[in-house]
Amino acid sequence: MTEAPPVPNERKRIKIALQGGGSHGAFTWGVLDRLLADPRLEIEAVVGTSAGAMNAAVLVDGLVRGGPEFARRELRIFWEEVADLAAFSPLQPSLLDRMLGSGNMDFSPLWQVVDVLNKVFSPYELNPAAFNPLQQVLEKTVDFAGLRQGTEPALFISATNVMTGRIRVFERHEVTVDTIMASACLPMMFHAVEIDGQHYWDGGYCGNPPIFPLIYMGGGPDVLIVQLNPINIPGLPKDVRGILDRINTLSFNSSLMREMRMIKFVTDLIDRGELSQDRFLRIYIHTIDAEEELGALNASSKFNADKEFLRELYALGVAKADAFLAAHFDDIGNRSSTDIEKKFF
Repeated sequence: MTEAPPVPNERKRIKIALQGGGSHGAFTWGVLDRLLADPRLEIEAVVGTSAGAMNAAVLVDGLVRGGPEFARRELRIFWEEVADLAAFSPLQPSLLDRMLGSGNMDFSPLWQVVDVLNKVFSPYELNPAAFNPLQQVLEKTVDFAGLRQGTEPALFISATNVMTGRIRVFERHEVTVDTIMASACLPMMFHAVEIDGQHYWDGGYCGNPPIFPLIYMGGGPDVLIVQLNPINIPGLPKDVRGILDRINTLSFNSSLMREMRMIKFVTDLIDRGELSQDRFLRIYIHTIDAEEELGALNASSKFNADKEFLRELYALGVAKADAFLAAHFDDIGNRSSTDIEKKFF
């Protein structure tokens, strides 16, 4: 990682949008760790979905309680707790998986069993007690009562209302551990989470992540998307698992791609003078992703929380964020560093 430059007189403010993607969220951990280490940046707002919601809650809680260095510490503790928890789980990569070093669990016997069971039985049959060990890790890491008290940085968490099909965006004063679990609720694995009499599934179905809360709040124009779900994949899926994984990826990317089209449309109107910049906020879009590396992994890797694999994803996130800052720091506050049409259309 490149050594961070000295603190300038005025830091650049950014809003961060965090996608979900299971254990691939450790890539986001690496990205956030690198961004937090740069004294030239200030995080104005965060929106997160699923694993992105977990990272977002830990990030904002850490910033509130002790600033960037404390937030870096809390993110590390959270992901180490996840790895420690996984070490006692029977769902492990096999010896052959570890030898291949791909991060997938194709040869894990229990993964094969779990994969089949989830296609036959609902979580209400397999897990009647609605146990989710990640809830305990979050409760241990995040001071939710303290988190709800402040307003800066802004925090938004998305979930999908099962009964209405509508997105629900929880603002910072509404965020509880149930909010995060709702945002990360995969319906074939966990019970729907009930909040205020409504039931919620993973926020990725309606917004992974939603960008509109960062626009509606006003403030600065720069939105940095940390993207986990690849838009492009190297080959045609032909087996059942590959097809289902691609269906989920397409579903979880669709809302983001629609929002990108709308942002491009409004930006073009502003550029042509058909909309006033005094009334409409110009948005600069930046992205950090690992399309090639994460696109080479399959669905099983999203459930692989082996410590070595998480550390590899973390290191990849640090490297990608470092490359982004080296190439595009000057773009922040001035222009989009992502070609929206090329990437999302």
